Amino acid sequence: QVQLVESGGGLVQAGASLRLSCAASGRTTSNYTMGWFRQAPGKQREWVAAINRSGDYTIFANSVKGRFTISRDNAQNTVLLQMNSLKPEDTALYYCAARLMGVARNVGDYPYWGQGSQVTVSS
Repeated sequence: QVQLVESGGGLVQAGASLRLSCAASGRTTSNYTMGWFRQAPGKQREWVAAINRSGDYTIFANSVKGRFTISRDNAQNTVLLQMNSLKPEDTALYYCAARLMGVARNVGDYPYWGQGSQVTVSS
């Protein structure tokens, strides 16, 4: 089993950047595909981005493509979500998630979750 802890959220103005970090511990974290999800108040949790185990394949939701990047450092057991050109609609609680199989986009595909990090973007 892997444990996940997110950090790096905060309150920023529209157009600013933030970088979220997900620290993983437990089983060999390089065995896990990692994903980022977000959930705004009153809305369902939605997938944002995912990265494969080696870090050479990434996918993004259309809503963040071109603005967000995802990367990982397996030696440091860390996954990063760099968020640029933030918009008010990016406001949400952001979650890091892990799974043992390949990249996936659905909440139900990920059995391991962090507690979330709040991102608030003001207009």
